[in-house]
Amino acid sequence: MDCSREIEGKQAHDPIFINNNNKSKMNHHHNKSSSPPPPCIYVAGPVIVGAGPSGLATAACLKERDIESVVLERSNCIASLWQLKTYNRLSLHLPKQFCELPLMGFPSEFPTYPSKKQFVDYLEAYADKFEIKPRFDQTVLQAVYDSTIRFWRVKCVGMKEGEETEYMCRWLVVATGENAEAVVPEIEGKEDFFGDIRHTSLYKSGEDFRGKKVLVVGCGNSGMEVCLDLCNHNAMPSLVVRDTVHVLPREMLGKSTFGLSMWLLKWLPMQLVDRFLLLVSWLMLGDTARFGLDRPHLGPLQLKNLSGKTPVLDVGTLAKIKSGDIKVCPGIKRLKRYAAEFIDGRLENFDAIILATGYKSNVPIWLKESEMFSEKDGLPRRPFPNGWKGESGLYAVGFTKRGLLGASMDAKKIASDIKRCCEAEAKHHPMTTFTRSLLPATQSSSSN
Repeated sequence: MDCSREIEGKQAHDPIFINNNNKSKMNHHHNKSSSPPPPCIYVAGPVIVGAGPSGLATAACLKERDIESVVLERSNCIASLWQLKTYNRLSLHLPKQFCELPLMGFPSEFPTYPSKKQFVDYLEAYADKFEIKPRFDQTVLQAVYDSTIRFWRVKCVGMKEGEETEYMCRWLVVATGENAEAVVPEIEGKEDFFGDIRHTSLYKSGEDFRGKKVLVVGCGNSGMEVCLDLCNHNAMPSLVVRDTVHVLPREMLGKSTFGLSMWLLKWLPMQLVDRFLLLVSWLMLGDTARFGLDRPHLGPLQLKNLSGKTPVLDVGTLAKIKSGDIKVCPGIKRLKRYAAEFIDGRLENFDAIILATGYKSNVPIWLKESEMFSEKDGLPRRPFPNGWKGESGLYAVGFTKRGLLGASMDAKKIASDIKRCCEAEAKHHPMTTFTRSLLPATQSSSSN
């Protein structure tokens, strides 16, 4: 990917850039009050918002059932989170058989844990195979259900030209996922810190921090792996651990920990499987609490099932913590010009801070609906496995907190349900002349 393309992609996710860009476009439209209204495009099939793995999987499952869809993507590429906002050393944390999308597996020559590049190559081959052609640089400003004509109105603006377009569709699939926007916490004194502060979405490699003292905030899989990457590039990382965390070996007894867990759950209750996982982890990793990594009271699978919090699958970070190459620190009380003061009163100098503080949904910003999605966190109100379907042709994919496997499950359900609706409506409720007469003059679209 060339530099200009990456910059354009990141601007599509930058809230400051988006706000300023939209303001300029609004002013532009005010100054041209005589301009015609934005074009309105009627879509015979669903509109899918988001061209990440979830959106691609849904489009492919629909295509298999002879249903064309329109995929809208605010960035300039598919899987923009993977292509533009992840670090170079990233690979799939789970074995490839648990991460493949419906209807197409990974190439047999790929390793058990494909790299970032291999995964992106797989997604691009997937889009090519099913002839999925997203409409890029299309930021959805608003999606609202028009009960008069029983259609969704999806208003978009082009990131480059600034031209607005409205799509009208019977079905709307929200595929923007749980990781649409970076979570940047408020830290007292952040504006006073003289060093570099960046979210992991802007972190690529520890090479940029060679020889520097770096504080990593957040002890999930990303925070742990960034610390390891910094160590491998001769930086001096410290890790802020504010909460309890389950650290498990990535593999147990010659099997992937995830795969072994799924197999055991077929025969044993979850609580017993958790006890087994913790016993083996203790034998392989030791007592993590000795190194500042206290475990939660609930087992890893129970915690994941209730809260969606994923255990850390260790890829070498714990050994660096044990050796002292990575220091574990408590929560930050405040930042100063060149230092961080921790809640235990300790003060330590740092050259940079990396925020491995995760992502959040952006659905409440643009979807004008509050029944299916929570306005608080932007996730479906109904828990897995029932959060994929709402009312009036609204669907959600990629919000299960169960990774690519959960997204694939929902994509299949959504495609089957829309196919059933199509057949039922064609047989019993064809669109009447009266209903069509309510639609504004539109262009027509029936392809990806």
